[in-house]
Amino acid sequence: MIYTQPARAWKHIASGGQAAIINHDCVAAIKSVPDNSIALVVTSPPYCIGKEYESGRGLTDFQSLHEKLFPEVLRVVRPGGSFCWQIGYQVRRNKVLPLDYIIFDILRSLTPVPILRNRIVWTFGHGHHCSRRFSGRHELILWFTKGDDYVFNVDSVRVPQKYPGKTSSKGPKKGDLSGNPLGKNPEDVWDIPNVKANHVEKSEHPCQFPVSLVTRLVRALTDPGDLVLDPFGGVMTTGVASIREKRRFLGIEVEKKYVSVGAERLQATLRGTVPLRDDKPVAQPNPKSRVATKPDHFWPAL
Repeated sequence: MIYTQPARAWKHIASGGQAAIINHDCVAAIKSVPDNSIALVVTSPPYCIGKEYESGRGLTDFQSLHEKLFPEVLRVVRPGGSFCWQIGYQVRRNKVLPLDYIIFDILRSLTPVPILRNRIVWTFGHGHHCSRRFSGRHELILWFTKGDDYVFNVDSVRVPQKYPGKTSSKGPKKGDLSGNPLGKNPEDVWDIPNVKANHVEKSEHPCQFPVSLVTRLVRALTDPGDLVLDPFGGVMTTGVASIREKRRFLGIEVEKKYVSVGAERLQATLRGTVPLRDDKPVAQPNPKSRVATKPDHFWPAL
């Protein structure tokens, strides 16, 4: 499953292999992937803010990396395929730089220009508490397609309506239920818990995204048997989601320790034993529990 030579990893995938991980630099490794061979790319790149696994340390490094990588991503994605970039912000001394602006600007220079279909807001309830600005509780997913004839299986990702009993108020269908029996489109704001210390999926990677986040993209933007690529694989969360949904997976990761963890997670997925949090509404605390009970001196002005 783990390969240090990209060509051998591709040979495994091309011969029908379910999954492969390339332990290599992504810009070099992706050159071994044939043109128009990938149905979906899903990833979260390094933000170049000084994390232990990042080689870059600033905006210039971030731009340079993507200027090299994006032409290759566009080359390997098949016509009608998609790629999704999960991205946040560079924050230094309470100054915020939205990295999705940088991504969009670079992609506009490519030929053909990828088409932005959604700017999905991923919101989560936990993170650093700020004292000089509002605490950040969201990041973004930019979904692009290569052309107009693209896969979008919305029925596979529908969620329950808030008012399932709502009826039409006028017209020939007045009085009939107005919602889709399969549920509603999940819209472009997704409330999914991020992977923090007590999350069941937590590994040693410091910036791990949840399997349920990727699962929505895999279900909606691919069909069973399709090939999904993650060029910044980390601990292979994209691979876990892909294999569970009966897709094939190719991951690229330069850090050996994350490759090892990722390979173990993929094996556990194939066995059906990988720890997962279901894609379900965020749990509300019991109002009678100690941690949910308001101390008398809290919120005096509310």
